Amino acid sequence: MRRRIVVLLMVVAGFGLQAVTYLFLATPIGKPTDDSFSNPRVPFAPALFILGVVLVFLAAVVYEVLPENGRRESR
Repeated sequence: MRRRIVVLLMVVAGFGLQAVTYLFLATPIGKPTDDSFSNPRVPFAPALFILGVVLVFLAAVVYEVLPENGRRESR
């Protein structure tokens, strides 16, 4: 149960970071009139977006690495 909660929190945090970064930090507000609209409003916004993507993919790794509570598989 603990592993599911950790993974769920990681996925929600990753998608949340992606949404906040894209909607509030990266996209310029207004009608695109010149080339400055091609650049993000905050210089490190693309790095934060990529961090959100990495966090979501790492959730799958954490799910596989963390053991379940009370159950052990014998192979």
